[in-house]
Amino acid sequence: MRVSERLAHMAEQHFSMATAETSNLPPQLVATQREMEGYAHGHGLDFYPTIFEYIDADQLNAIAAKGGFPVRYPHWRFGMEYERLSKGYHHGLQKIYEMVINNDPCYAYLMTNNSLVDQKLVMAHVYGHCDFFKNNFWFSKTNRKMMDEMANHGNRVRRYMDEVGGEEVEEFIDACLSLEDQIDVHSPFIRRRDERSRYDFSGEKDKEEPEGPPRFRAKNYMDAFINPRDKMQAAAKELEEKRKEAKPFPERPERDLLLFILEHAPLNAWQADVLSIIRDEAYYFAPQGQTKVMNEGWASYWHSTIMTRQGLTSAEVVNYCDHHSGTLASSQTQLNPYKLGIELIRDIEDRWNRGAFGKEYDDCDDYRTRHNWNTDAGLGREKIFEVRRIHNDSTFIDEFLTLDFARDQKLFKFGYNQSTEYYEIETREFPKVKRQLLASLTNLGHPQIAVRDGNYKNRGELYLEHTYSGVELQLEYAKDTLRNLERLWSRPVHLETVLEDTRTVISFDGSDHEIEKVEPIELAEGAHISSVRL
Repeated sequence: MRVSERLAHMAEQHFSMATAETSNLPPQLVATQREMEGYAHGHGLDFYPTIFEYIDADQLNAIAAKGGFPVRYPHWRFGMEYERLSKGYHHGLQKIYEMVINNDPCYAYLMTNNSLVDQKLVMAHVYGHCDFFKNNFWFSKTNRKMMDEMANHGNRVRRYMDEVGGEEVEEFIDACLSLEDQIDVHSPFIRRRDERSRYDFSGEKDKEEPEGPPRFRAKNYMDAFINPRDKMQAAAKELEEKRKEAKPFPERPERDLLLFILEHAPLNAWQADVLSIIRDEAYYFAPQGQTKVMNEGWASYWHSTIMTRQGLTSAEVVNYCDHHSGTLASSQTQLNPYKLGIELIRDIEDRWNRGAFGKEYDDCDDYRTRHNWNTDAGLGREKIFEVRRIHNDSTFIDEFLTLDFARDQKLFKFGYNQSTEYYEIETREFPKVKRQLLASLTNLGHPQIAVRDGNYKNRGELYLEHTYSGVELQLEYAKDTLRNLERLWSRPVHLETVLEDTRTVISFDGSDHEIEKVEPIELAEGAHISSVRL
């Protein structure tokens, strides 16, 4: 059997499994799904069975408001998000074209009032996402049955609302959600410490500690010689001093703030369960934030490839080009991840097809020679599949964003000019542009906070430290977050950060905030101060 026939046969089998669970697609879209899935398999994409749901705009907005899941725990923010999406759609300000869930099987949604060419584009785009979900390393630790898990989370929260009251549970969820981004996104791949349940008390004191220093066994008449009194007294004093020395708590800074609270805060059973739900969902969504540029670029690359080579009829070209160009349109105020992702993937494919990589190419400093470099290596397609497998946005940008690419795409760094009160282009220097882009991707753009002391001043207070990198926290948001944190910890909380070039400690004791200036800091030359929300 030829390779093309084998791929077609595999696609047919795969489609049969998927359509066995497909709910409500009309016959024309079932045939379209069969066609687009065959094209995706033919290009080497590998994905879980994909189920498309056919729903109207209001249903799609309601599901999108819940992060793409039909059933989640009840909370006011989902209703607020639905109102925003619904008003935007009905006033013609925005429209959701595609939404797909990382699950096995994958779930995706098609809007009933889209044209056929839009449905084709969405299907091709979705298969790119599904391939990325299944094969990218950063998604490898995610729960592939999250559709069921989200429904389970909703049932548990509703039960607690019935038992202790809806308002109390919702207020507790509010406090937890203000901290949901304070997790250690790399911890699923790095064993920073041994896993241990907060209810596991084994091993805490397996054997009684000796009351005095160790002694050598000796006959009574030899004891004074083998265990001299002055040596034993010195050893006893040293042992007592060691006992008085309190170990740091935690022993090293803990970046997973939610886990630290879960293990050590005085929470009752339902509160601990709700906090664990918030934490589990935060870790599920984290890889999507870590790979936003790559994921959207990969899906856009494949919908462009499939549609322009196989999926379009002559009557559909103009409509497709209009929507595709809208997806990749640049903005004056923010970076378009679709645009950056697809262009960088295309650049990688082109360079590896031309052999424009390696020491010989890097050492070449003649612009014309580099521009015309072509060894017909033909490794582009293989390389982009490798990139898709192992990288996240930070490593993707760091490894493959080159000076030539930045020039071709006209990338620049912009900032706020206080004299003109406008955001303006600050520089087009490649190192600064790349550094700014990487900084925006670090820790998903959230401030990095770590627990430095869980028993501050030996009074059970919580002391946090903000890793300052030239971007200050917004004071009002920091205060509100500390208020919520104090509610969970039930003791005063402190946050060390930098405000106005001065190391500062912000504290909240349950009633009042206190701001203590500690010491000024020295900024590196050319450092830029801005602020972010906590």
